[in-house]
Amino acid sequence: MNDRRIFYTAAFVRALATGMVGVVLGIYLAACGLDTTQIGLVIGAGLAGAGLATAVAMFSGDRIGRKRFLIALALLGALGAVAASIATNAWALALAACFGMLNGMGRDRGAALALEQAVLPATATDAERTRVLAVYNVLLDAGHALGSLLAGLPVLLRRAAHMSNPDSLRAVLVLYAAMMLATGILYLRLSPAVESSARRTRVVLSPESRGVLWRICALFSIDGLGGGFLTTALLSFFFFKRFGTNEEVIGLLFFGARVMNAGSHMAAAWLARRIGLVKTMVFTHVPSSLLLLTVPFAPTFPIAAALFLLREGLVEMDVPTRQSYVMAVVKPEERTVASTLTALVRLGAWAVAPSFAGLFMRGTSMTAPLFIGAGLKLTYDVLLYRAFKGRKAPEEMAKSTARPAADATRG
Repeated sequence: MNDRRIFYTAAFVRALATGMVGVVLGIYLAACGLDTTQIGLVIGAGLAGAGLATAVAMFSGDRIGRKRFLIALALLGALGAVAASIATNAWALALAACFGMLNGMGRDRGAALALEQAVLPATATDAERTRVLAVYNVLLDAGHALGSLLAGLPVLLRRAAHMSNPDSLRAVLVLYAAMMLATGILYLRLSPAVESSARRTRVVLSPESRGVLWRICALFSIDGLGGGFLTTALLSFFFFKRFGTNEEVIGLLFFGARVMNAGSHMAAAWLARRIGLVKTMVFTHVPSSLLLLTVPFAPTFPIAAALFLLREGLVEMDVPTRQSYVMAVVKPEERTVASTLTALVRLGAWAVAPSFAGLFMRGTSMTAPLFIGAGLKLTYDVLLYRAFKGRKAPEEMAKSTARPAADATRG
């Protein structure tokens, strides 16, 4: 099994675990007796732990060794999930979530993903880069989709094994731990080729790359803050409280959402070849946020679900294009720093937002996070387009140069 296939397989298994726990986490925390404010704090703690791990990866990942670092992340994730399954109060749950980087986003966003993104472009040409990352993201969302179906496991355990509600939900955390261990075993098979050529030296960003990355990070922090108001755990809790749906139904909804996400990644790669990476990011993201604004007004769950699924068919089209764009505008030896830095900024924003989302859900309205999240994402889209519409990836510049030459030849 070559390195790219190992990364693809590990990403799928990790996404399977993340998709499952993202749906169940908010409901599990409520079953433990936590209120919406405490639920938001625990979810935020998990994302803060992921952000801390990403910061360590940025500064030391290449020097420690990418393979070694990925294995350590898998082990910490497994231990944290087991600790969360036996914790009894909000502070203990928050500590376990932070230590284990427990991901309430429902989407795999963390240090492991950042390191994998830094390695994958080296396995492809510039022209292939977006497609390779698109396939990677298809596998992630396929895992997220099937993981959402596994979120119905507590319902089956309560029916078939007559388990209590909290115990059936704890079983999901134990299964999550087993999946994280499986990714660690996969990483053991990585070859030395995954390590950075800069492993023995400290990478210093060039002035041009530094300027571009600071602007990108400032914009990604706005998008990340919006995404933090829209974690799967909080959205699941919204559907659970607003419409009275159970984990099984919500799991099916998020299965459909991740299927829509997965299909959109390959569509994004196709569209980016025709209109460019930045335009694809913005022109698909804006309508997804507008669709999200309609969900709180839905009178019934089926209508809300249909609107939500339409939104999910567009919202992730910026993911492979965003990843490809960031990797394209920096030098190859700068990719680990660029990938982890942008991931860290997003994770930091995600970690802050759920606590405020929980407060708004408790004190204002269950729908407040949806309005705030959509508004922040629309702001990000407008600012991103204004800042980067004139800066093209290398393959886009090559295409622009080749077109006049071809026209001159025909003339």
